[in-house]
Amino acid sequence: MTFSRLLPNLLPGASLALLLSGPSGCAPTKSLPAGSAAATAAVVAYPTAPGFDAAGSDARALAWADTVMQQMGGYQAWQQTRLLGWDFLDGSYQLWDKQTGDFRWQKDTLVAVYNLTTKQGHTYSKGQDISGTEKGKKLLDRMYPIWVNNSWWLLMPFKLKDSGVTLTYKGPGQLMDGTPAEVLNMTFKNVGVTPDNKYEVYISPTTKLVEEWAYFPKATDAQPAFRRRWTEYRQYGPLKLAADRTDGKDGRRLNHITARTTVPAGTMQNPAPIARLE
Repeated sequence: MTFSRLLPNLLPGASLALLLSGPSGCAPTKSLPAGSAAATAAVVAYPTAPGFDAAGSDARALAWADTVMQQMGGYQAWQQTRLLGWDFLDGSYQLWDKQTGDFRWQKDTLVAVYNLTTKQGHTYSKGQDISGTEKGKKLLDRMYPIWVNNSWWLLMPFKLKDSGVTLTYKGPGQLMDGTPAEVLNMTFKNVGVTPDNKYEVYISPTTKLVEEWAYFPKATDAQPAFRRRWTEYRQYGPLKLAADRTDGKDGRRLNHITARTTVPAGTMQNPAPIARLE
């Protein structure tokens, strides 16, 4: 499996706007919590992104989505978070400024500085601008799909109510270790880089967090291309995020995760590789 080519779904308009700043004029509402009847605390519902398939989704799946996102910090914490940083599985390191849409990617001696809204940027090798070279142009052309893919691997639970998403409750299931799980189906309508995909999202009724996921290249596939953990949660600034993406064998994980409310001066536009933020 070439993970850098596994592209999740994202609508480059409204969905990006939600991730950057939240929908204008759309306040969170209260919904009943997911899970057992004994769970009575109110859960704050996330606003759905414009274009979310509300008609095709169901209330139980939405309740679980809101519960998961609240457990990870909640809507206000998501809004307060400005800078996200993480290593990806291919050895690259990226920083994303949610407020400005600036995305900074580096690997070895290469650096790309790109804006997700304007689709403009620069590429560098060993600190020298190579934007006008064939290599530099190809790298810059890859930045938007790279952001789509790599941010999905970090933030998928925050995208359960994204544009074009249909979210349904599949029913009770099991994690790979046999413990109970609640399973959601996540499919897509005419959005993103790979709109035929499907995901199964496995939520622990105990932790109320996503703890596994399964990826289907086509929604009609009988078996997933992979099933992996979404565990090892820690508090990073305002958000609770998970690092473990293993299948139980290969040790794949996201390292150097950071979530901040501010951006260190001079970081995003630096043409040279920088030390990972902690």
